[in-house]
Amino acid sequence: MVGQGSAQLFAGRRALVMGLGIHGGGLGVARFLAQAGAAVTVTDLRDAGQLAEPLHQLADLPIRYVLGEHREADFTDTDLVVRNPAVPRESPFLAAARAAGVPVEMEMSLFFRLCPAPIIGITGTKGKTTTTSLCAAMLTAWRPDTVVAGNMGVSALEQLPGIAPTTPIVIELSSWQLEGMGEYGLSPHIALATNLSPDHLNRYATMDEYAEAKRGIVREQGGRDFAILNRDDAIVWGFREATPAKILPFGRDDTGGDGAWLAADRLCWRFGGIEHTAPRATLRLPGDHNAANALAAGLAALALGAPFAAIEAGLAGFTGVKDRMESLGEIGGVEYINDTTATAPAAAAAAVGAMTRPTILIAGGSEKHTDFADFAAVAAPRVKAIITLRGDSTPRLTDELLRAGLGADRLHGPLDSMDEAVDRARALAAPGDVVLLSPACASFGMFRNEFHRGDAFRAAVARVAAEAEEGR
Repeated sequence: MVGQGSAQLFAGRRALVMGLGIHGGGLGVARFLAQAGAAVTVTDLRDAGQLAEPLHQLADLPIRYVLGEHREADFTDTDLVVRNPAVPRESPFLAAARAAGVPVEMEMSLFFRLCPAPIIGITGTKGKTTTTSLCAAMLTAWRPDTVVAGNMGVSALEQLPGIAPTTPIVIELSSWQLEGMGEYGLSPHIALATNLSPDHLNRYATMDEYAEAKRGIVREQGGRDFAILNRDDAIVWGFREATPAKILPFGRDDTGGDGAWLAADRLCWRFGGIEHTAPRATLRLPGDHNAANALAAGLAALALGAPFAAIEAGLAGFTGVKDRMESLGEIGGVEYINDTTATAPAAAAAAVGAMTRPTILIAGGSEKHTDFADFAAVAAPRVKAIITLRGDSTPRLTDELLRAGLGADRLHGPLDSMDEAVDRARALAAPGDVVLLSPACASFGMFRNEFHRGDAFRAAVARVAAEAEEGR
């Protein structure tokens, strides 16, 4: 169902959705527009077999499909184009649409204009899904009607019918989604940036270009808005120069004003001059990076009006997010942790740095044209062994690890399957060790995406558990 206002806006209009996507990135917006009465065409370079699941989910709607190709006429003879975030902004088909005077939107640009409630928007290179989910847990403890959506597999537009002006909204935003919002001068009421490090350099020509896309989260804010920025990250902290919003810093130190910081074994917040603290042990996630995520999430919840009791409840009840430092349990005294979404070197370095037990790391994969030097400097002296997966970035990763001092006797691979990698890790591990999948690379080639990679790791670990049980 869609709201009456949405139906009035889109009824009878011709809308082209570019990129249905195997993740369903265009599924929610296609369904929303069709239910709002638009004449919807979906175009995707993949064929019907590759898109079987999202097509099945849309089977009850009167949608026209152009699959296996894009046709320029579909982009110029329409009232609206909505592009999937994965579609490059430089696409010649989008250029043709703009040249013909056809507006090019994304789901987020539509949602931000239609949403009646203030929005918390969260971005960053790493930690944004954990921070979004943790902030949502805090807000849900206060308001069970909290909506969480965005770059985490949940369509924001499809949540619109249940959103009132007072509904808490938390949206995870990728750099690609922020590009689409920037075209229309849109930023969230509460903008939060976790950190920034090189990533997606297969999509952006330079780190500066990537940072500029992320900066869009604060660029269009006003004086009554809030920008929650990581004071320990020089690039993110520089975002304060791009916004007139009230700056709320978070980091290691107390700046004396409103913000959030670490103090020995406590998490600390100050908002409106009122100070709150919670034992760091309340947070059930390891690592300083997760402490920073918790500080930022709590600050956003306080800025939206949540009571501190909700922040405490959210912290106490939050156990993490699937595929992000996800513990799969212990087998023979060895813990297996799935951090498949660590597709950037900085994310994998944070995961390795959070380990307090001897660690066997599974890493490697496909190219994002990032620099592995800093990751290698963290991993080489800390890990017991590194097992690499075959991929076009793995040779560069291997060279950096060896250059950083990793002995060849601690390097295994590249291997051709996740089953091989987990079996090798099992052979190398001793009780008290950790086997950590934190690849520092994209997944394409061996896997469909990082979530498929995580599923393969989960299945391999389940097999090892079953074999260990049978061997008792």
